[in-house]
Amino acid sequence: MSATEPQQQRRRDTAALIVAAGLAVVAGVMLWDSARLADLGGYSGVGPASVPRVVAYGLLGLSVWTVFAALKGDFPERPKQNVPPVLWIVAGLAAQLTLLHVAGFSISTGILFAFTARAFGKRNLAMTIPLGIVFAFAVWAVFSQLLMLHLPAGPLEHLLFPGA
Repeated sequence: MSATEPQQQRRRDTAALIVAAGLAVVAGVMLWDSARLADLGGYSGVGPASVPRVVAYGLLGLSVWTVFAALKGDFPERPKQNVPPVLWIVAGLAAQLTLLHVAGFSISTGILFAFTARAFGKRNLAMTIPLGIVFAFAVWAVFSQLLMLHLPAGPLEHLLFPGA
């Protein structure tokens, strides 16, 4: 670096440090929970607690790596967050959670689909809500009728499949 070039001041990335702390907390919870599982590894030593431990150690490694990168200032500058699309998606999730047992899987997930499409720029909710309901109903029919897995049924599902 020559004497005429200004030296860039690297500073720690607080958001990345928060992400690293979150990763460490999730890893800690996974390790704590896997310690409570019965270790039924038998002769192979692999049991129900093995995979959660591997994932937790991987998350701990990512957490340490993120701390070092944050302290060195290696993360690129992030663009400004566009808040309205995030709010549309959060509103869709809230609507789905609220309506799931009242309106059923198809209608509540169709609303989530439409709100998410709105967040990505599709403004016509009158078109995307019915389209989302049709897609969600197809998913419900596959899971409920073909795979025999239970998803919450609402008025639409009971109308087309009375025994559901």
